[in-house]
Amino acid sequence: MSSAKPKNVRCAVYTRKSTEHNLDLEFNSLHAQREACEAYIRSQMHEGWQLIPDSYDDGGISGASLDRPDLQRLLTDIQAGRVDNVVVYKVDRLTRSLTDFARLVELFDKHGVSFVSVTQAFNTTNSMGRLTLNVLLSFAQFEREVIGERVRDKIAASKAKGLWMGGIVPMGYINQDKKLVIVPEEAESVRWIFQRYLEVGAICPLLQELDRVGITTKPRRLSDGRLVGGGRFGKGGLNHLLKNRCYIGEVVHNGKTFAGDHEPILGRELFEAVQAKLAANNVKKRQRVGSPYLLTGIIFDGAGNRMTPSHSRKKGVRYRYYVSQAVLQARKAEAGPVFRVPAPEIEAQIEAFVRIRAPDPHGDLRAMIAAQVGRITVLPDSISVKLAAPESSSDGSESQTRQSVSLPWSKKPFRSVKGAVAGPTASAETTPGTKDALLVAVDRARCWVDKLMAGASLADIAKEEGKGERQIRLLIPLAFTPPDMVRSLAANVQPRPTITELAKQVTLAW
Repeated sequence: MSSAKPKNVRCAVYTRKSTEHNLDLEFNSLHAQREACEAYIRSQMHEGWQLIPDSYDDGGISGASLDRPDLQRLLTDIQAGRVDNVVVYKVDRLTRSLTDFARLVELFDKHGVSFVSVTQAFNTTNSMGRLTLNVLLSFAQFEREVIGERVRDKIAASKAKGLWMGGIVPMGYINQDKKLVIVPEEAESVRWIFQRYLEVGAICPLLQELDRVGITTKPRRLSDGRLVGGGRFGKGGLNHLLKNRCYIGEVVHNGKTFAGDHEPILGRELFEAVQAKLAANNVKKRQRVGSPYLLTGIIFDGAGNRMTPSHSRKKGVRYRYYVSQAVLQARKAEAGPVFRVPAPEIEAQIEAFVRIRAPDPHGDLRAMIAAQVGRITVLPDSISVKLAAPESSSDGSESQTRQSVSLPWSKKPFRSVKGAVAGPTASAETTPGTKDALLVAVDRARCWVDKLMAGASLADIAKEEGKGERQIRLLIPLAFTPPDMVRSLAANVQPRPTITELAKQVTLAW
């Protein structure tokens, strides 16, 4: 009686080579691995093994991770049920990491896929086979780590001798036969940048100078043929260039400095003068600890540029602002519609907002802002506040409507408008019936509306003001007093209504 025909086993061959060396040859390591695997599959045809025609080859890719194109394609086919057996030349062709191997075996078991190495006899279906695999992979991982240590030691020894060991070539040089060679035109630009920095004394003015004379970053050709660089300098890139000790003929490795075998572009005296100036500027920045600026790092303009603390002085008075980085970096065209705002005005809005929402409204203001506010965006007609953490509704789900709050605000001119009158006097509140008392009432009503928009209730406002809730409800329409009425009050036009009469007039006017 003839035996039953064996079940078909669909076999996928996976090959890998860590480097691109010799991959361009007509017959390379990937071909050799595949031939060996195919020969092994043919020897198992009596068991029903059949070769899948698809090739899974990762050339020039390390086995340190699973982020490999053809390996991911193979895993996708396994999950789709198109593969029954994975065949490799050696285990380390699949992976050199024990953690990654455990993940792969788990995936193989989940989909009923076997795993075979043609040069290492083991069976993954029993505990002894798994132990054998783990031992082999332990040695593979050990080998990878030793190779890494050898490479790092070689780089350290080479840099100690002043040799260029690759990386991004600094402006002013080209990499010629693994040695830095000066490019005269670029070297002249580097000297100009260092000299000009000493003259202007700061990064931002120097950026403007670079744009004016047309000096750009060094263009570089990547391995895939793309060209990068050749654009405008940024603050970070320019700062790195000014600190690069390569320009005085030195090589830096792990914080240690060695004499390089390339020619310097700058004299040591000029370079050290620039370092001293950079260090002095950094000291000034560190002195901002305890700064009055409450919103540093979380305030942005409408175009997404971070807004930086700034100030000016006039007649001995210091005026604080938040200014868009796009303006400071001479990119005003890329700034948002509002690129400079008075710091006290914005901070007062945010302070009122966070104190109303805080469990303890008299706590530390900086701590309250850090706990509640994630990002502030200044727009022409409002301030958008993104909360630091989304609130939760009664059923435990996140309330999407509370993740971002819009506070009423409008950009005001930095110069006084011609014909504007003086604000109300300090005695306005104690002198009812005067124009100042009416203007103060309008201003307070506007503040109440702001607090309502920020989430407060009429009861909260009444308690804070020491008034009844009914009185707040009666007077809050004053916030919507038409502009012509406000101008009439400011111009001291007679007769003047009482505060209550004005509130009723506003309701009818709108």
